[in-house]
Amino acid sequence: MIRTTGDAPAEDTLPRLLARNAEQYGALPALSWRPAGQDGGWSTYTWAEVEEHTRILAAGYRARGVGRGDRVLLMMPNRPEHWLSDLALVRLGAVPVSVYGTAAPEQITHIARNCRARIAVVHGAPEVAVWEPLLTDAGTPLEHLVVAEPGAEAGHTPYAALLAGPMPDGLDGELDAARAEDTLTVVYTSGTSGEPKGVVLTHHQVLSNALALDAVVELPPHVEHICYLPFAHIAERMLGIYLPCHRASHVYLCADPAGVAAVVREVRPAQFFGVPRIWEKLSATVRGILALMPADQRAVIEEAFEVGREHVGHRERGEAPPAELEKRYARAREEVLLPMLAAGGLDRVTWSASASAPMSVDVVRFWAGFGIVIMDAWGLTETTGVATSNSPRGGFRLGSVGRPVRSVEVRVAEDGEILVRGASVCSGYLRPDGSVLPAVDADGWLATGDIGRMDEDGYLWLTDRKKEMIVTSTGKNVSPALVENALKEHPLIGQAMVHGDNRSYLVALLVLDAEAAPAWAEANGVPAAGGPAELARHPAVLAEVDRAVAAANTRLNRSEQVKRYELLAEEWGPATGELTPSLKMRRRAIRDRYADALSGLYRD
Repeated sequence: MIRTTGDAPAEDTLPRLLARNAEQYGALPALSWRPAGQDGGWSTYTWAEVEEHTRILAAGYRARGVGRGDRVLLMMPNRPEHWLSDLALVRLGAVPVSVYGTAAPEQITHIARNCRARIAVVHGAPEVAVWEPLLTDAGTPLEHLVVAEPGAEAGHTPYAALLAGPMPDGLDGELDAARAEDTLTVVYTSGTSGEPKGVVLTHHQVLSNALALDAVVELPPHVEHICYLPFAHIAERMLGIYLPCHRASHVYLCADPAGVAAVVREVRPAQFFGVPRIWEKLSATVRGILALMPADQRAVIEEAFEVGREHVGHRERGEAPPAELEKRYARAREEVLLPMLAAGGLDRVTWSASASAPMSVDVVRFWAGFGIVIMDAWGLTETTGVATSNSPRGGFRLGSVGRPVRSVEVRVAEDGEILVRGASVCSGYLRPDGSVLPAVDADGWLATGDIGRMDEDGYLWLTDRKKEMIVTSTGKNVSPALVENALKEHPLIGQAMVHGDNRSYLVALLVLDAEAAPAWAEANGVPAAGGPAELARHPAVLAEVDRAVAAANTRLNRSEQVKRYELLAEEWGPATGELTPSLKMRRRAIRDRYADALSGLYRD
């Protein structure tokens, strides 16, 4: 891995990092993808080829009037056209702005009006249909659509045309002239409530965060990264674009997030990042498989898990595991744990992480049984992603979100709100006139809206979003995430949302886990031919969920306990509007959709 020291990288802009990579690591692979419509292997660009391709692509954008400071909208899956356009635009001094593929038309309109882009680059015909009306919208300056998918142009500019034109005069003098203080990108928040806000991030802020992240991870040189989250998500922008440029590492693009498990099995990466829902689904799948195994085989695996957790426990306390435990762990890892991990492509993982929402301790401890410590982290788009992180170098506490990375300071206000300031805190929010509304107070502190506490060792423990805290009619403050994570510890419960603002007690909507439920049904002699809908009504399933809720309630105080619930069969997701593209719950959308059900849970 490439490392630099000090408060700022030696190459303090993204174009300078690209130039360094082409010169020093030009023969190393940079970007791999599966060509659309082909079932074959991977296509790959080296860092030298990335430098040359983005130069040609930058010329194509320049010929269409894109210049320094101009914002360009990108709405494509994780395809090379997206990744390469992002870097090509940055080399021009322009500002790439990625838009979630699941964004609603009104959100797209808001973003287009707010960022004042004249050009949008979109994937195919469905995207053209959504964006085309904005070309004649009086409040939107959009003038041109570039379409990536061949044959879907419908009269708009083909993406291939960007690569076909001559080099504009004077282009070399315009390329790679960005300064550290220049805007690198604008990232729109995913909008759990209200309209998305455009967070302005500079080269210096992004690369300060890259340096800070490098200081808390342990990775091999030229590490692989499987890029499957949307580029509109700050985590994927850091992990899938900016950190690979900083480290000269190798990105594998996964255009369909549903296929990430297959890519993991093929690539066997040394690092893997997943938002909590990804780790929950993976653990549910493994637990479902274990439930179907013979009792004697399960007993061997559970024994290995206990050894793994014991080993992780010593590491968590900063202790060297005893020699006898090291021997038992090495044997369990070799004979049981590694073969299981290899089946899922995770046997080479040395750094695993999560962020974006509070992580269930049950899920963290499940993976600790494999010897995999999920280094939970925390941050916002406004902090350029990670602000605190657990670390294999600096220490970790399971259930916490770690200590502050070195590019920021973190403190907790009297009301529990977490405040952050430092080199990787954003410039502010983009206004339609191009100015930036500061996000920090007079002393440079960003009020994050998250609630937490800092322990005596400097670890941050996240409670919930300030705006999402439930205040019952008796005046008790309840963290919904804490209750929901307790409920989801049972494998049958894949998703949960608790409700009870201004009510005397809490109720919950629970969603049957699509992966774990059929395996549980088979292991317990429950017919599952009718699918999730039938299972959600089956008396045995309902009785088991009753026991799960009762078990969760025993670990919660009286104000946190769930009195009633409704079990749902249909999983929540971005496509149906209950989750953001980064898989966070849209509580307002869920409350609106299930208003009658929630009201019914309070009827006598």
